[in-house]
Amino acid sequence: MTTGWHEAADAVRLEAVRKEYGDGVVALDGVSIAFPRGGFTAVMGPSGSGKSTFLHCAAGLDRPTSGRVVLDGQDLDGKNETYLTELRRDRVGFVFQAFNLLPALTVEQNVVLPLQLAGKRADKRRVERIIAHVGLDGRRKHLPGQLSGGQQQRVAIARALVTDPAVLFADEPTGALDTRTAAEVLGLLRDSVRGGGQTVIMVTHDPVAASYADEVVFLADGRIAGRLARPTAEAVAERMTHLGEWGRVAA
Repeated sequence: MTTGWHEAADAVRLEAVRKEYGDGVVALDGVSIAFPRGGFTAVMGPSGSGKSTFLHCAAGLDRPTSGRVVLDGQDLDGKNETYLTELRRDRVGFVFQAFNLLPALTVEQNVVLPLQLAGKRADKRRVERIIAHVGLDGRRKHLPGQLSGGQQQRVAIARALVTDPAVLFADEPTGALDTRTAAEVLGLLRDSVRGGGQTVIMVTHDPVAASYADEVVFLADGRIAGRLARPTAEAVAERMTHLGEWGRVAA
């Protein structure tokens, strides 16, 4: 993570981002942070701390009330929905807790779907490499219903990577998986960063999941409440227990 605003070095940058909802709730309260290319960052915080809003604003899914979001060098301020939709399609990958696979399509068909929606031809060798990368080389013709939960999430990761996105946003990607399978999926995300230079920003509530990241950013009451480099599960869990106290002190 960098504190200076270096345009080329940052995959995503938020400058004084504030998000208010109509009922007077402030979900994000002046958040400024930059995410470097080729980094794996976990975002954590108590329920209601603004994690989901943070991810949605950073990914161009939601517009901040004020402040600026720069995604892959593109200032999102004032852009229309068509522009944002195309930017997300071409430059952003998403992995969610629910795998969101189409049940009637094979593994391979699910993976190439983003390219088809964008009107692009799929490079067959690249698709095969990505499917092999996520450990599903022998399952390309299988349907999602024939796969385990962990295998379905691997398909979702392959689908997110196939467009070579500037950033992969993961929202509780291991929330529906058992411990061992979760570890395999998190290892895969980490390998995508270290081996492929991918940028991953992951929202999670799990200290063990966060320990796979290079750095953890903590949110509380819509503000950044600290950061932790080279995290361990124990250090993350301890920091999380103090976030409530941070909120009282900051107030």
